[in-house]
Amino acid sequence: MAIKKSEIYRSLWASCDALRGGMDASQYKDYVLSLLFIKYISDKYAGEPYAPITVPDGASFADMVALKGKPDIGDQINKKIIAPLASENQQLSQADFPDFNDSVKLGDGKEKADRLTNLIAIFESPSLDFKGNRADGDDILGDAYEYLMRHFATESGKSKGQFYTPSEVSRVMSQLLGIKDAATSSQTTVYDPTCGSGSLLLKVGDQAGTSVTLYGQEKDAATSGLARMNMILHDYPTAEIRQGNSLADPKFLDGEGLKTFDYVVANPPFSDKRWTTGLDPANDPYERFKGYGTPPAKQGDYAYLLHIIRSLKSTGKGACILPHGVLFRGNAEAEIRRKLVRKGYIRAIIGLPANLFYGTGIPACIVVIDKEGAHARKGIFMIDASQGFIKDGPKNRLRSQDIHRIVDTFWKGKDVPGYARMVPLEEIEKKNDFNLNLPRYIDSQKEEDRQDIEGHLRGGIPAADVDALQPYWDVYPTMKQDLIGECRPGYFELKIDKTDVRPTIFAHPEFVAFREAMRAHYDQWRERTASYLMGLDAGCDPKQVIFDISEDSLAHYTGKPLVDKYDIYQHLMDYWSETMQDDCYLLAADGWKAETYRIIEEGKNGKQKDKGWACDLVPKEYVVARFFADEQAKIDRMARELEIVEAEKTDLEEEQGGEDGAFAELEKVNKGNVNARLKEIKGDTDAAEEEAALRNWLKLFNSESDLKKRIKEAEVALDKAAYDKYPELTADEIKALAVDDKWLASVQAMIEDEMDRISHSLAERVKVLAERYEITLPDITARVANLESKVDQHLERMGFAW
Repeated sequence: MAIKKSEIYRSLWASCDALRGGMDASQYKDYVLSLLFIKYISDKYAGEPYAPITVPDGASFADMVALKGKPDIGDQINKKIIAPLASENQQLSQADFPDFNDSVKLGDGKEKADRLTNLIAIFESPSLDFKGNRADGDDILGDAYEYLMRHFATESGKSKGQFYTPSEVSRVMSQLLGIKDAATSSQTTVYDPTCGSGSLLLKVGDQAGTSVTLYGQEKDAATSGLARMNMILHDYPTAEIRQGNSLADPKFLDGEGLKTFDYVVANPPFSDKRWTTGLDPANDPYERFKGYGTPPAKQGDYAYLLHIIRSLKSTGKGACILPHGVLFRGNAEAEIRRKLVRKGYIRAIIGLPANLFYGTGIPACIVVIDKEGAHARKGIFMIDASQGFIKDGPKNRLRSQDIHRIVDTFWKGKDVPGYARMVPLEEIEKKNDFNLNLPRYIDSQKEEDRQDIEGHLRGGIPAADVDALQPYWDVYPTMKQDLIGECRPGYFELKIDKTDVRPTIFAHPEFVAFREAMRAHYDQWRERTASYLMGLDAGCDPKQVIFDISEDSLAHYTGKPLVDKYDIYQHLMDYWSETMQDDCYLLAADGWKAETYRIIEEGKNGKQKDKGWACDLVPKEYVVARFFADEQAKIDRMARELEIVEAEKTDLEEEQGGEDGAFAELEKVNKGNVNARLKEIKGDTDAAEEEAALRNWLKLFNSESDLKKRIKEAEVALDKAAYDKYPELTADEIKALAVDDKWLASVQAMIEDEMDRISHSLAERVKVLAERYEITLPDITARVANLESKVDQHLERMGFAW
C-alpha cells in the first residue's frame, strides 16, 4: 500500500532533526540533502544506459549502506561514493557535497561513525523508493527536498536561511511572467543570477508548457551544489548551475557581453553592502550601469536589478524581489529609478507582507520587468498585497488565496479599491517625482471604526454606519426596516431588543432564502465535482486534480453576493493540504482501494503494541455511518444512558460525602467498601437512610458496569463488522465513501461555516452599534450625579463633612 506523502516528510524531518545534535541547521542540511540526492539518483539512474546522470559501479546508495558501522565511514563516503560521482558527471563537483569526514561538524571516532550510520539508515526506509519515480509526476523526492529545505531555512536563523525563497513567493513570481501561456520550447531560456538552492528557478520551469532550459548562478559554493542536485531531482539534469559572483564574475556570456535570456527571476540579497567586491562599477565591462548611473556603494539592490535588465532579451520578461526602499530612496537610486520608469521597463510593482523571507523581517516587493512594448507603456500597475498572509510559526506566509488574488489581479490589470491600481506615468512623474512608494498611490489601510459624537450625545446609530452595511441590505432588502428605524434625521435605533438581533436575522425569510440559494449553488458545484472525482483512477495527477476543482470553485463563486470567492477557495485548499492531497496520492498509486492496516506502536521498553487498525482513504467512521448506522445508534444510546448514570452516581457521592453523609465512614467509595459497610449496618434501624443511600449507589454502580460492558461488547462487534466489510467494498462504494461522504461533505461543512461567519458578522455589527450609542451623555451625567449623591450621603452618615 502506498504511504502518505505527509507522513514520509514528517518522519524524514523528525528522524534527521533528531540526529542533528548541536550542529547548525544551515550546515546539517548539506549532509541530509546530499544523502537524499544520492539515494534518488541511485534508485533512478543506477545501471541505466544513456542516463543523464552516471552512477559509477561502487558509488551507489547501496554501496554507501555497505559502509555503515565502519570506523572510517566518513572518509570512505568521500572517496568511494562522492569522488566517483563528481568525476563521472560534469554537472557535479566534489565541492557540491559536504565533507563526510569533518570531525568538527560530525564528531570524532565512534560518534561520527554512529551519526553517519544512523543517518544512512533513515534513507533505507521502503517508503523512500524512487525507482521509476519522476519528480513532476508522483514528486515525492522533489517535494521532500523542498520540504526539508524549508524546515532547514526556518531553523537556520537570521542571515543563514537565504538559500531558500519561500515556495509561495516563487509561485507568485513564476505566474507573473506569463510563461505558462507563452509559446515555449527547449530553446526558451530562464535565468536566475542569485539562484540559491534553485527553488525559484524550478517554479518558473514548472510553469512552462514545455521543457525549457534553465540557467543559474550562485555565489556560495555549498548552496550552488544544492541547486545542482535540486535540478536533477526535479528532472532538469541538463540545467546549467554555475558557482560565482554574478555581479563581479558573471558566468553566462555571449562573446564579450552578457548572455541574454527570455525570462529572468531573482531574489538577490537585500541591500547588499559588498556588491562592489571584485568589481569596479565605473569600468563595468558589461555596461550594466550605462545610461542609468551607478548604484550606491552600500546599497546593491539596483545593481542586481540592472544586471537583470541587461540579461534580458529585447522582448524578455523578469521579476525580482527587492526591499521596499528601492521604491523611494533618494540620490543615486532616485536617478536610476527615474530612468527606468521613463524607459517603460517596469510593468508592475507588487508589495508583499513583512516577515515572509528567511533571514530578514523587512517588507519586500516584486518588481516586474517587461521589455516588450516598453516604449509604449503609459503606466505602472501597482498591487498592495501587504495585508494578505497567515502567521506560520515565526514567519508570515502567503496563503493559496493570497497567491491567486495577486496573480488574478495582475493579469486582469483592473483597479481594485484599496488593493490595486494602474498608475499613469504622468502621475508618477509630475505629482510624485518618480517616487514609487505604494502608499502614495493605494490606500490599503482599513477604515477606522469612527465614533460619532452626536450619536454619543443624543443617542442613535449614525446613518454612515448603517449605509456601510449596504452589501447585506442588497441581499436582505426588507431586513433593514425590520431591524432598525430612523429616530431622527441621519440616525437610527433598533426596533427590537438587542438580545433578539441574532435570532431575528437568522429567522428572517430573506436570510433563510439566501442560505437555501447558497446551498443549492454549492450542490451544483458538488454534483459536477463528484462526477469528476469519481472518474479518477490510478495514475491520475493529484496536482492537476486540485487545480481543476479549485479553479472551478473560483469560477463558480465569482459574483456571488456577500461571499468572497477567495475565502471559499482557501477552505478547499486547506482541506486539500490537510487531508485530500494524501488521499489523492494514494489513489494515484493504488486506484480505488480501501486497504486496512494494523497500527503498531513501539513502547519505551522496545515492545510493540497493536493499537488497532485503520484505513487512510476511507476511515472506519465513514464505513460505519453508511453501513452500520443502526449499530452505531444503539451504542450512542447506551453511551447517553451511561452519562446519565455516571452523573447520578457522582451527584450521590458529592451529596453523601460530607461528615454527616452516608459515605462518611468509608475510606474510599468503591464496591468492596460499600458491601462491607452494608454488612456492618444490616438490621440497624438507625442506619436506614445510610443503607438506602449505599444501596442506591450500588445500584448505580452495577448499572454503570453493565452499560460499560455492553458498550464494549457492541463496540468490539461493530469494529469487527466494519473491518470485515472492507474486503467486500466495491469500487463504486469506495468512490461514494471517499468522494461523497468524506471529501465533499467536509468541504461543504467548511463552506457552511463560512456562511455562518458572514451572517454572524452582520448580527454582531448591528449589536455593537446598538450598544455603542444606547447610553447618551445626559444618561451618563445623570448616573454620575446619582452616584455622587449616594456617596455624599454615606460620608455624611459616617460623620465626614463634605
